[in-house]
Amino acid sequence: MGVFGRLSGSKKESLDKGLEKTKESLFSKLSRIVVGKSSVDDDVLDNLEEVLITSDVGVETTLRIIERIQERAARDKYINTSELNQILKSEIAELLAQNESGDVDTSIETPDGSPYVIMVVGVNGVGKTTTIGKLAHMYKSAGKSVYLGAADTFRAAAVDQLTIWADRVGVPIVKQSMGSDPASVAFDALSSAKANGADVVIIDTAGRLHNKINLMNELSKIKRVMQKVVPNAPHEVLLVLDGSTGQNAFEQAKQFTLTTEVTALALTKLDGTAKGGVVLGISDQFKIPVKYIGVGEKITDLQIFDRFAFVESLFS
Repeated sequence: MGVFGRLSGSKKESLDKGLEKTKESLFSKLSRIVVGKSSVDDDVLDNLEEVLITSDVGVETTLRIIERIQERAARDKYINTSELNQILKSEIAELLAQNESGDVDTSIETPDGSPYVIMVVGVNGVGKTTTIGKLAHMYKSAGKSVYLGAADTFRAAAVDQLTIWADRVGVPIVKQSMGSDPASVAFDALSSAKANGADVVIIDTAGRLHNKINLMNELSKIKRVMQKVVPNAPHEVLLVLDGSTGQNAFEQAKQFTLTTEVTALALTKLDGTAKGGVVLGISDQFKIPVKYIGVGEKITDLQIFDRFAFVESLFS
C-alpha cells in the first residue's frame, strides 16, 4: 500500500507547467519535420530520430521508439503525418509500461517495524538537499514522522542547508561537526529515530565522484553501520539527478549505478529546461524506476513520477 495517492488537480497543473519548456521545444521540432509531408516516410522517421536525440531522450531509447513506429507503419501501410503526435505519445507510454518504469512502490512498512531508511546519493549541485527537504515534507504531510541525517560531512554548507530544510519542514535532524565520520552520523540518526519510534529516516551523503573507489567504500561503510541499528537498511538508495543537464545526467546515473546499488531515481529541475525527455531515456535504459520528479521551486513541487500523467502532460 502506497503512502501517497494519485496526482491531484493542483499537482497535475504543476506538472503541466513544469514541462512547458520541454513540450514547446518538442512540438516546435515535430511540426518542422512534417511540413510538406502527408505521410510518415523514411525522411520523417530520420528527422524524428534527430528530434528525439536532441530532446535528450537518449540514443538507445530513441532507436527503440523509431523501430516501434516503423513496425506500426509497415503494419498499417500508411500513417498520416497528422497522426504522428498521437502515435508517438502512445508508443512512448507503451514503452514505459513495458519497462514498468512508472510502477513505483511508495509503501514504507518494514518487517520488524523499524524506521524505513532512505539513503540519498548524487553529485553536488543536482538539488540533492532540496529533494531531501521536499521528500521530508511529503512524508510528514502524509502523517509520517521523519528524521534527517546529515552524513555529508565533507562540506559545511551541506549540513547547514539540510538544517535549514529540517527547520522549514519541522523535522528533527541529526548532525555532527564537519569532517566527522559519515557512518557515525548515520548510526546516530537511525538510533535516535528508532528510539523515538520514527517512521522514516532520510540520510544525506557526500556528493562527489572524483574518486569512485573512496565513494564506494564510504557508501558501503555507511550501509554496514546502519544495519547494526536497522537490519536491511537502507531500504531505498535514491539517486538524485539534475534533469536540466541532459546527457550528463545519463553519465552520472551510469557512474553511480556502478558504484552502489541504486534502487530509485529522482530527476530535478525539469521546470527550468527543455530537456525533460531525459526522464524517458533514463527510466528506459537503466531499468531503475524514476520515483520522483522536481517540477518547480515550491516545497510541494516534488512529485511521485506517474508515467501516464507525464506522457499526457508532454503531449497535451
